Amino acid sequence: MDTTVANTGTEGKTWGGGNRPLGASYGKLMMWFFIVSDALTFSGFLAAYGFSRFKFIEEWPIADEVFTHVPFLHGQELPMIYVAFMTFILIMSSVTMVLAVDAGHHMNKAKVTIYMFLTIIGGAIFVGSQAWEWATFIQGDYGAVQTKGGNILQFGEKVTVDGEEKFKRISIDEFAVNIAGERATHERKNGLWFVTDDTPLPDYSVEEIYKGLEANPNILVRNQIINEEGEKTILTRDESLRQIKDNGKLVVKGANLVVNEYGTSLFADFFFFITGFHGFHVFSGVVINIIIFFNVILGTYERRGSYEMVEKVGLYWHFVDLVWVFVFTFFYLV
Repeated sequence: MDTTVANTGTEGKTWGGGNRPLGASYGKLMMWFFIVSDALTFSGFLAAYGFSRFKFIEEWPIADEVFTHVPFLHGQELPMIYVAFMTFILIMSSVTMVLAVDAGHHMNKAKVTIYMFLTIIGGAIFVGSQAWEWATFIQGDYGAVQTKGGNILQFGEKVTVDGEEKFKRISIDEFAVNIAGERATHERKNGLWFVTDDTPLPDYSVEEIYKGLEANPNILVRNQIINEEGEKTILTRDESLRQIKDNGKLVVKGANLVVNEYGTSLFADFFFFITGFHGFHVFSGVVINIIIFFNVILGTYERRGSYEMVEKVGLYWHFVDLVWVFVFTFFYLV
């Protein structure tokens, strides 16, 4: 039987039928396949976020008012400072990973060890910082009232700073009035037969917020609708009282998958899901880097005569850093 093989003229070229397309090993090629598929997943998430924000563009929380916290500097408004620090640390960890890969190409075990260690430290700092940011976001600072229509009403007063009038947020803890009544959390000792679940009650009722607002004439309410100046709409004193009394439904503090004191709950849903998904990638990368780090110390790659494994995990790490640039842009800058 004639088994003549046709000559296509592509033999010896990049895709000439060899077992190393683009000159990459099987492991590196599979890593690239994974990165492309994961990039499509993140693209879908960010596209969904973009469409949702465009739909609710007049109600979306303002990032400069949400992400203002810095560890050990409680009470100070420092918009985006800590997020910028987190981003810087992650980008620098990508630089140390590049140096580790380069040192591996030169078979320099000592430098690979040092740079891998620095990469692990940078990743751990980022994951820890993201966990702290989550906890702060969940806990909240000021509190708000959710209306029957789902609008978020925040509290504050007008102050003049450098000749410019601004709205200064005020925590509900500062003005709410405690009213003795039937509000009680279901406990073993009280056996409240009418309680349908064990969900903790808010710190205050809408009535207590209203009484406190009524007793403090300097406090105003603003809703989540962004005006032409790019700021939340501040209501008049009479409208503030009317909105709380007639439309107030629930007192909220912080954010979760149900309510969000900063604005529409959809923002919190996307924030937890997308940053959590990315954080899981970073955490996984740190774990993998630790495994590679100990293999470097044990001389595994020296005996193999190649540090390609460091290069493969480096591809993953750079991808995670690049994704964060897009997440950072979507959630914090745009």
